Amino acid sequence: MGRLFAIWAMISFLITFLIIFIPSMLTWLIPDPKGQDIFIKIARIWMNVWLFIVGCPLKVKGRKNFVPGFTYIVTCNHNSLMDVPLSCPYIPGPNKTIAKYSFAKIPLFGFFYMKGSVLVDRKSDVSRRQSFDKMKNVLSGDMHMCIYPEGTRNRTTEPLKKFHDGAFKLAMDTGNAIIPAIIFNTKKVLPPGKSFYFWPHKLEVHFLKPVPVNKNESYFDLKDKVFAIMKEFYVSHQD
Repeated sequence: MGRLFAIWAMISFLITFLIIFIPSMLTWLIPDPKGQDIFIKIARIWMNVWLFIVGCPLKVKGRKNFVPGFTYIVTCNHNSLMDVPLSCPYIPGPNKTIAKYSFAKIPLFGFFYMKGSVLVDRKSDVSRRQSFDKMKNVLSGDMHMCIYPEGTRNRTTEPLKKFHDGAFKLAMDTGNAIIPAIIFNTKKVLPPGKSFYFWPHKLEVHFLKPVPVNKNESYFDLKDKVFAIMKEFYVSHQD
């Protein structure tokens, strides 16, 4: 059944993507942040339809933690390929996500992917430095920046993998507060150990209260604080 659901999920994903592709590409012509705001709204409509079709009802909590007029660094846990469709479209307001350069090579989808992302080649030091500057530009351009501090999908039995430093260095450099975000149940929909498998399940995204930057602390302290907040929430709410 998981294989059959995977076929349906893939077909419905492609059909709905082709429907929204041209409208989403027209947002390249509109200056940011307005263009990105429209792009995110189109992506949200797409995901609302697709998640309904594949039997994955989504509940989003904590939108009120995004104060109008402020931009945030949103740090999400990362368990599955389903995480990206649940983070970027449902962050209130225009935003971009740090993402692997390799996905931009996918025909058609690559253009959509580039519009919603700051691309980075993890094997290149130059690319990593450039992506850091681009993320600063996103924040200064009145857009939120979504980052997965675990780096790659968590395939361990622990609630969270060890965090990388990037999101927290960015916060210290820019002064932007961090909003921790916890995504639940995507590992049940797309289990990392199973290929071509999809299982319908209810999903949740929780945006937690902003964690402000304290200039008297190091980015290590900020990283440890956010990690503790996210781990405690994940463990206490995962059921």
